[in-house]
Amino acid sequence: MKISRVKKLTTTGMLCSLAYLLTVFARIPIVLFLRYDPKDVVIVTGGFLFGPLTSLVITVIVSLIQMFTVSGTGIAGCIMNIISSCAFSCTAAWLYQRKRRLSGALMGLLCGCGCQVVVMMIWNYLIAPLYMGYPREEVVKLLPVAFLPFNLIKGGLNAALAMLLYKPMVTALRSCGLVEAPRTPERMRINPGVLLAALGVIITCVLAILSLNGMF
Repeated sequence: MKISRVKKLTTTGMLCSLAYLLTVFARIPIVLFLRYDPKDVVIVTGGFLFGPLTSLVITVIVSLIQMFTVSGTGIAGCIMNIISSCAFSCTAAWLYQRKRRLSGALMGLLCGCGCQVVVMMIWNYLIAPLYMGYPREEVVKLLPVAFLPFNLIKGGLNAALAMLLYKPMVTALRSCGLVEAPRTPERMRINPGVLLAALGVIITCVLAILSLNGMF
């Protein structure tokens, strides 16, 4: 997909702005102090368009702005945000760049979801005591009952929403002249099975959120 440097920078800037707005206005409480926002859907869209390096750039920019504006967890929270978003979006974008088909997108999103869950469980163990102010022993107790469900829900929502929203977002960018149509069309058409699966994942995640809110 050929695109001028100016258009790429403009599109990346727009995606940064949209991702930041989602962190401010679309945060959903999941469990305890943990909140979900769909910024990773925008970040992985940038990665699908331009590669994993773009996902990294958007992640760092948005996380730094978030740290200085709306976040109360300081540098530790910023690091966690960068690691979490990169684990999902960079993994998904890297795999999709290698196979620009629906199967490549699905594989990338599934692997990104799994990578995000595993990586964040490790980093929650390492860093969470620093910004939570809890003893590590208490954090360990929360890993299976709070952090693991949260990361599974987060990864599931990210993957499902990305499958539903990627094509509409790219279509909108192309209609604005910011992204050029590829000479070889991307074979990433949403079929009814994928659509139903994505909706099923979203419904399951919503039910899990309601269940967790009833437990804590």
